[in-house]
Amino acid sequence: MKFQRLGLKLGLLLLAVSFLFVFSCAKHKDASTAPGEASTEAAEKARQAGETEQEEAISEEDIAAREKAEAEAEKRQLQAEKERAARQEFVNENVYFGFDDASLTKKARQILREKVQWLRNHPDRDVLIEGHCDERGTKEYNMALGQRRAQSIKNYLVNAGIDPSRLETISYGEERPLDPRHNEMAWAKNRRGHFRLK
Repeated sequence: MKFQRLGLKLGLLLLAVSFLFVFSCAKHKDASTAPGEASTEAAEKARQAGETEQEEAISEEDIAAREKAEAEAEKRQLQAEKERAARQEFVNENVYFGFDDASLTKKARQILREKVQWLRNHPDRDVLIEGHCDERGTKEYNMALGQRRAQSIKNYLVNAGIDPSRLETISYGEERPLDPRHNEMAWAKNRRGHFRLK
């Protein structure tokens, strides 16, 4: 019985020592892996932070590139609108003449100076110069007068340095009135040189 008690005590002691050993090893294992895990977690966080910074940097670069592209597109659109407006002004601004006259007025010369500048800035554009008259006079006379008016405009442009091969003239006489009424105001509008881009 004494041996039994001794065996029981020894068994309990062995069990206690085993338990302490296992617990101690487990604690030691936790302690030894904790720094590794901490460094792994730190590395993972650093990697994620780096990716986030890279994403932010890419995003900022993308945003800057997008803003630059939008600004350039807006600039091109503004330039195109400005060009369209200048082209419309060139085409729509007529040169007017006195009754039975093909000579250029002071106002007509001023308008033609602006057209010369536009033509210099657009050397690839050719122009058709139309000569028009009011309804007074015969059709034959007005056709000839319209041609003299168109030629008067062409001569001015050529003398200002525009290549004559870019300029063509035509007379419509009284056939295409701007204002169809039969009064002085309408006739003044119809005595004109008109421009078409080709």
